[in-house]
Amino acid sequence: MKKSFSKILMAAFSLWSFGAMASSHREAPLIANDPLADNTDVYAFVSPDNPNTVTLIAWYIPAELPHGGPNYNTFGENIRYEIHVDNNAAIVGDEVTYRFTFQRVNEDPSTFFNIRLGQRNLRTTYTCQRSMDGGLTWTTIISNGEVPPANIGPRSIEGGAGLGTTYDALITSAITTASSGEKVYCGPADDPFFVDLGGVFDLGNLPRQNAAARDGIGQYNVHAIAIQVPISTLLKQGAPAMATSILDPDYVIGVWASASRRATRTLSTNGTNPNETGTWVQVSRLGMPLTNEAVIPIGWKDYWNGITPYQELADTNLDGYFYNPELALYMDNSLFGGAVPAMAKLRIQRNSLGAFDFGYGKNGLWALKGSAAVAGTALDDAVFGTLLLPGPGKARSVDLWPIFHTGAPNFPPYQLATGKGGNPLAAGKPFIHNFLPNGGDMLRLNMATTPTQRTDPAFSSEGLVNAAVLGLTNPTYASNANLQWIPNMDGFPNGRRLEDDVTRIELQAVSGVVLAAIGLWYDDFVPGGSPVTTDLVDVLTYSTGVNENDKAFKTSFPYVASPWSGTETGE
Repeated sequence: MKKSFSKILMAAFSLWSFGAMASSHREAPLIANDPLADNTDVYAFVSPDNPNTVTLIAWYIPAELPHGGPNYNTFGENIRYEIHVDNNAAIVGDEVTYRFTFQRVNEDPSTFFNIRLGQRNLRTTYTCQRSMDGGLTWTTIISNGEVPPANIGPRSIEGGAGLGTTYDALITSAITTASSGEKVYCGPADDPFFVDLGGVFDLGNLPRQNAAARDGIGQYNVHAIAIQVPISTLLKQGAPAMATSILDPDYVIGVWASASRRATRTLSTNGTNPNETGTWVQVSRLGMPLTNEAVIPIGWKDYWNGITPYQELADTNLDGYFYNPELALYMDNSLFGGAVPAMAKLRIQRNSLGAFDFGYGKNGLWALKGSAAVAGTALDDAVFGTLLLPGPGKARSVDLWPIFHTGAPNFPPYQLATGKGGNPLAAGKPFIHNFLPNGGDMLRLNMATTPTQRTDPAFSSEGLVNAAVLGLTNPTYASNANLQWIPNMDGFPNGRRLEDDVTRIELQAVSGVVLAAIGLWYDDFVPGGSPVTTDLVDVLTYSTGVNENDKAFKTSFPYVASPWSGTETGE
């Protein structure tokens, strides 16, 4: 890289760092009517304070009001909450699954208060089962696990007429070590996602024009199922106990979560609980953030919730929405970009390197199909088949499709432009390997990647986008094309950390930032000049207006922020 390129892009990155859509909250018509079974988010990251483990967190029950009494939210009965892990690309289906079921009891039915004199309504406990063979057999690893009550207020939690404790003490006492070694926490927490919901769903007004941004789920709570699992438990059978590198392909896992209900529900007329019978039916699922909310159109959302990532792999009904996402229409001035001024900084490559059009419905790299240019790359049919270059009119099959459906292989062209000598299809600086191509929408995480400490000055909520900028510009990394650990290589979309600003990252990805990172520069790049063009700087400095969570996260398991109290003002 030229010295001028490094200086200019680092300056842009500094501005971006300091300048600065709920993931799946009520994302589909049917599940919006069943909040207790509604997945809101999934996180998977190497534990920063215990890097021999991975922390998996699935969240349910969107937009809980902290003061939502007298019937406060808790996990539902007659629901199977599950966290699924795929670790073997040669076998279609889960290898490791954790199943949670909950039981609720009124300890004092004579009062309208949720907590009084040391008793709780509803007191919730859980059973956790684990399957290590794709759901064929199950072992109970926790019985009668405790779920903390809602954080109603100081009189209910701390006072002598309530529980006489602190909420942090309730969280600590609810952390349980399973018989198989995992740490588990199930209970309320502050919603970790941050986004201007009002702006984004007001026809893409993100960031809001001429108005202040607002975190649409700030000061709301959700319910978390958090598991800290030894990496050895999640490794595929036969994988080495020690990783060969930070990009060891044997250490890749796919993570998704779901909720299922019985097929038949019969209501009674005497106020007793409904009778639920029949087979279990999946009613909600989630892997990558924003998929069902901002990629899948409304006519397919309920269908998407009902199928698994493995069924999605074989179903072509939804593929087109990843090859040509609707959001791309609003990042193109030749289409509807002018109608969405808030996203004016986000513009897709229509003539990258003077030859390649990644616009909506265009061909991208398809013209190179079968040519010597792609021979020996991931786009060669002899390497990964037609997976990443399946046909004409599917421009984003080379970047957005793998982000959501396969992960990225450590294979050309999916390496940083550093060391490519101007040829985007050449081998460059190895960057990430979380390739697991046997399922659809999942979070994919390489468990061998070193975690970035949250106190590290280099830590960034921009995840892999930040790591790419460092790999292209920082002399420590950009001076060679060797594999190196770069801060935030453990960030989204290589897994997902609680702090990651996934809304911003995904919008930048739709706008082609991944293409630019591998050397398919923006249209205003002049051959022989600096790739740090106005278009690139615009994308890197784009901000949604809401850049961090409204509460600080804990530094140890379960990492989640304590739930808001019903009497807090948030000021």
